[in-house]
Amino acid sequence: MYKIKNVFAREVLDSRWNPTVEVEIILDNWSFWSAIVPSWASTWIHEALELRDWDKSRYLWKWVLKAVWNVNTTIKNEIVWKTFANYRELDETLIKLDWTKNKSKLWANAILWVSMAFVVAVSKAEWKEVFEYLTNWSKKILPVPMMNILNWWSHADNNVDIQEFMIVPVWASSIREAVRMWAEVFHNLKSILKSRWLSTSVWDEWGYAPNLSSNEDALKVIIEAINKAGYSTEQIKLALDVASSEFYKEWKYELSGEGKSLTSSELVGFYADLVEKYPIISIEDGMAEDDFAWWQELNAKLWDKIMLVWDDLFVTNIERLKMWIEKNLANAILIKLNQIGTVSETIDAINMARDNNMKSIVSHRSGETEDTFIADLSVALGTWFIKTWSLSRTDRIAKYNKLMRIEEKV
Repeated sequence: MYKIKNVFAREVLDSRWNPTVEVEIILDNWSFWSAIVPSWASTWIHEALELRDWDKSRYLWKWVLKAVWNVNTTIKNEIVWKTFANYRELDETLIKLDWTKNKSKLWANAILWVSMAFVVAVSKAEWKEVFEYLTNWSKKILPVPMMNILNWWSHADNNVDIQEFMIVPVWASSIREAVRMWAEVFHNLKSILKSRWLSTSVWDEWGYAPNLSSNEDALKVIIEAINKAGYSTEQIKLALDVASSEFYKEWKYELSGEGKSLTSSELVGFYADLVEKYPIISIEDGMAEDDFAWWQELNAKLWDKIMLVWDDLFVTNIERLKMWIEKNLANAILIKLNQIGTVSETIDAINMARDNNMKSIVSHRSGETEDTFIADLSVALGTWFIKTWSLSRTDRIAKYNKLMRIEEKV
């Protein structure tokens, strides 16, 4: 049993130079820890909500002092000097205190920070790693990293339509080996882009964002970098986060970078053609979240060939996951802590997916921080994959470094 002695929140910055919230928790045994949760560029109607102050006087409207105030007053008054057996008891208290479906009373960027900070503080009090505290972890299995290498749309300014292109080192024998393979491919991609006078600037998620003539050109240049680094496409596969809701306009998919306007049927055919020609093992959000009629067609075409991952549809929400499991709309789910708002609800979503033969991919958000909680979460729950994005900038590299440290312990 752990009694919370104090809770304190402050405004700090994320990787996109926008404010976010850091929460510190002190237990009555003086165990102390803090948590910083990322913010997000894209949010969908079913996600838990992030509170911004929306006052132009600070940080271009995006400051978060109201969320800080929620932690330091309402939440603090409810949980300080109260005893909790575990993080689930604390989360239940936070959920009841908010009582809304989308965390719109206290907001997710107040509640989740407290939930995470408590988990880490208790794990330290028990002299355990976070992944050891969260589960009776016995499987010597670590997640395969899905690593961002090219960006587009809300994460970059260029003329490629697919939001994110990733490499997946499926043949790596360890996390350390996967990171090395990825770094070598990333360096080689930079040299190829520079040789063609293309941009090697990195964007929100720190992948490159060159202007290329088509989505296929992006796949081709990545494969060229894989080969130049000395690897084959048997060793390193490709994955796409299409984010198709972003370019779904009036019942058509507008691939503006290629000057194409595709029907839902034509987009399904476009994916099938890419999977046939390139070593793609995963497509995320292939159809728009409102394009219900064509999800089944996409599944019929590609279910047995690749992972069909849903983010926008499920938003780490067990109620939405239950709703769609019977329809077999996906064989994998993206997991984002701040889509649902507490650690326990996130874990419940992962377990429900596993129980229904779906793979889980723990993911970062575009506005990241130095916090490495998702690395522990992915290991603790034995998820198949983790998306922590590019090997640029400390906010992303911190997760890879944490995974390599965990690997030494198992």
